[in-house]
Amino acid sequence: MSYGDDYDDASERGIPSQTRTHYPDEEPADRRRRGGASPRRSLSTVVGVFLILIAAIVFANRAGDDDASSGAADGDSSRNPGPAPTAPSGEDPVGTALNGIPSGFPQTQQGAESAAANYAVALGGEGMFTTETRQAIVDSIYTVEAAAGRGSELERIYTDAQFLERVGLDESASAPSGMTFVARVVPVGTNLIEYDEQSATVSVWYTSLFGLAGEASTNPVTEAWYTNTFQLVWEEDDWKVVDFDQTDGPVPVGRDQRASTAEEMAEASEQYGGFTYAR
Repeated sequence: MSYGDDYDDASERGIPSQTRTHYPDEEPADRRRRGGASPRRSLSTVVGVFLILIAAIVFANRAGDDDASSGAADGDSSRNPGPAPTAPSGEDPVGTALNGIPSGFPQTQQGAESAAANYAVALGGEGMFTTETRQAIVDSIYTVEAAAGRGSELERIYTDAQFLERVGLDESASAPSGMTFVARVVPVGTNLIEYDEQSATVSVWYTSLFGLAGEASTNPVTEAWYTNTFQLVWEEDDWKVVDFDQTDGPVPVGRDQRASTAEEMAEASEQYGGFTYAR
């Protein structure tokens, strides 16, 4: 609604209209001047009323936002948890691990988010390309039922000769001599979509480094961005994965930075370790 519309409807809302008073010719000139000032005073009144109305609307909207925020905080947040803040929560990371993977996450919203972030790291790392570590990862993060079904499927995928050849590895999933295989996931943030004490749906946005670092590499280490959405359930006193799906992005605009050499990338991959992620 424009200000012009407000003026047209002024009389309907009880806003004083502008009036003009005619005085006899014999009245003193100073009185006529005072009468002539009346429209200006009325106009000031109208403007003043509108300013008050605008201030009232702004105040009401702010109050409504505050009430909505308060209601979300005081109500059942499991119905619509929304995105988690990026600031640290103050909760300590887990102090235990199963097969080298953080475990023992609390049965809370933050626990579910932390579990999903750490599971994304495990599922996107080099360990998935080795039979022994792959089985340990599957047994650690999946439910018992899901591990039985997904284990054989993942075994088929990661031992497929054509798949391994495409990523530059031999049939034993080993990198060529003089090259370093890099597969690493770095979570950027999590989003709790649904939650109750027995199940949770959590999305993890992350960047992935993948490829072979080496002078003669035809599959150099490149960066990609994905989002994994995990279906988690509470089982054996921990959050476990039932299933997950992956989508591309969101992908930021790349900076104009010099790409590191293959040697620098290989050294960084071996020198810098990973993190235990906690909300």
